[in-house]
Amino acid sequence: MNNPGDYSRVFRSGKRIGGGGLTILTVENSVGYPRLGLAVAKKHLKLACHRNRLKRIIRDSFRHNQLEFSNIDIVVLSRADVKKRDDKQIRIALERHWLTVVTQWQES
Repeated sequence: MNNPGDYSRVFRSGKRIGGGGLTILTVENSVGYPRLGLAVAKKHLKLACHRNRLKRIIRDSFRHNQLEFSNIDIVVLSRADVKKRDDKQIRIALERHWLTVVTQWQES
């Protein structure tokens, strides 16, 4: 997702899933493929290297699962308890969230 309008549309009318230190918002798009947006707060992870590591983990997980998604925009938000999680816990939480996203959008 490239512009602020895409993000505001997801924040305004997206379906919400939470847990594992992350919140995922999804909304249908018209571009024909799934897109990912990230919002990792400095308030939650003080060091840039920690924020960047989290973003790399999220992007990698999205790449491995994107063929299962329909035409949706996804925004992943960090939450305050994300700093208590290690990489493995974050990956497990993401896999759970992706399964939920797939089932939510198959029903729609």
